Amino acid sequence: MTFKKLLSLSATSLLLTAIGSLSIITVFSQHAVAADLTVNISDVEEGKGHLLVALYVDQASYASGKASYSSKVKADKEQAFVVFENLPNGEYAIKMYQDENDNSKLDFNLLGIPKEGYGFSNNGGRFGAPKYTDAKFTIKESTAIEIELH
Repeated sequence: MTFKKLLSLSATSLLLTAIGSLSIITVFSQHAVAADLTVNISDVEEGKGHLLVALYVDQASYASGKASYSSKVKADKEQAFVVFENLPNGEYAIKMYQDENDNSKLDFNLLGIPKEGYGFSNNGGRFGAPKYTDAKFTIKESTAIEIELH
């Protein structure tokens, strides 16, 4: 076998190995980011403003109020839903409210009680925001959760 043929076979073998490796990496990476989260929201004040949904990826972001993902949908029905697509597997928590007057903030009365609907994952927080450990949930595959506005 000549040196030229041997070099050609080595290059072809190397190319096929590289393509095979890339294929394996692609298959495994698709499994890491493949989950969708559907948030079903009930007790919406129909026809009043928007629903603002904030999704947090850890305790630090939840405590700081700096959402990793967010969504805003029109509050045109008594029930609504929001979908977050292609989320990595892991723990998450949600804070949300209905901005009935579209002023981009949750309004409170003089006693500090919210005047607009609000909610958290796992439906906690009737008397204040729940701790992250009480609001967190796990996504391992496409998931749907329910949140009732207070």
